[in-house]
Amino acid sequence: MRVYVRTFFLCMAIALLSLIFVFTKNDAETYPAGLKEVKMPVGNFNRAKAKQRPATAGGSHRVGDVKHKVNATGQHKTTMHLAVVACGQRRREAVNMLKTAAMLSSRAMRFHIFAENQLHASIKATLDSWPAFISLKFSYVVHPISFPNDHHEEWSQLFKPCASQRLFLPMILRNVDSLLYVDTDVLFLRPVEFIWDTLARFNSTQLVAMAPEHEEPRIAWYSRFSRHPYYGKTGINSGVMLMNLTRMRMAQFKNDMTSVGLHWDELLMPLLQKYKLNITWGDQDLINIIFHYNPEMLFVFPCHWNYRPDHCIYGSNCIPAEEEGVVTLHGNRGVFHNDKQPAFKAVYQAFKLYIFGEDLLRSFLLPLEVELNATTHTYCGKVSYFFTRGLGKSVRRIRRATAPGG
Repeated sequence: MRVYVRTFFLCMAIALLSLIFVFTKNDAETYPAGLKEVKMPVGNFNRAKAKQRPATAGGSHRVGDVKHKVNATGQHKTTMHLAVVACGQRRREAVNMLKTAAMLSSRAMRFHIFAENQLHASIKATLDSWPAFISLKFSYVVHPISFPNDHHEEWSQLFKPCASQRLFLPMILRNVDSLLYVDTDVLFLRPVEFIWDTLARFNSTQLVAMAPEHEEPRIAWYSRFSRHPYYGKTGINSGVMLMNLTRMRMAQFKNDMTSVGLHWDELLMPLLQKYKLNITWGDQDLINIIFHYNPEMLFVFPCHWNYRPDHCIYGSNCIPAEEEGVVTLHGNRGVFHNDKQPAFKAVYQAFKLYIFGEDLLRSFLLPLEVELNATTHTYCGKVSYFFTRGLGKSVRRIRRATAPGG
């Protein structure tokens, strides 16, 4: 009997030890697996690292990493790159243009300002003086004027001082994918993103967008006086130029000098050497020649995206402006500063005199409309409501967005 009892307790002990071993093994296997499931919150970790990044060098100010700004719908948007070239007396114009972009746009922007060295300090001082709620929208870098060493003088004096700098932006801004270039004498009457979003509409061959030089061939300059090839029936105006720089650097352009395509940087000097005795408007003429031979590479803007005195000086000839209002106002031939087109000058002065933080409707838009009403003795003054139609939409949108609870 005792033998059976001993055997029974021995079996029970062996069974108990076996159970302990199994449970211990299972726990040992499960515990590391549980550790693998515990992951760091990657999004928060990356944001923490982003806060530790140093500010961008090379003239960039205030905005740490603007490309990570989030728009109103909560979606990340790529930073818009805006370029301008300011030499001589063009500094004030350039700053006023940037002011219009900063006032009306809501997405993150990066300003690329190309200027003579003696202008850098004053440009930076002006931009740094703008209030925080404006400066949060953009960062900037002030670049020196840069032309190929072998032909620096020739390029720098082509047409107007430094104007041909725009031809070399694809090579200078090699880390920038896309860019909106505007002349200093351009004012945004709608947000920059209104034009920037056109990049998404480019087809597989298009790499630059510009507006026609004129709407009416019978009174257009190129169709009457040009001594070189030009795009389309009236040529194109390069004062507002949206560029996919990546495509421009990669593309090979057909031309009338070689049987093979040339890259953008290979094309410019041979074109200048061939046509320099026949061009009047400098770099714009060279751009027209390029796209005459490569029309499939151009996306054509509507005229109200580059609205100039030519569109109203003899009567209205830009139908989209009549229907939608002006997007950018281009005061070429100095009309922002002389008395030839008082409607254009009134818009320039309104932006220049506006003080950030004042009510946009009472201190900007309504006084501007009063000034424009005094210009109706001119053809452009008669249609100046084209200017305030789109601008009014922009102003009211901003007021709604900044109103308490808006």
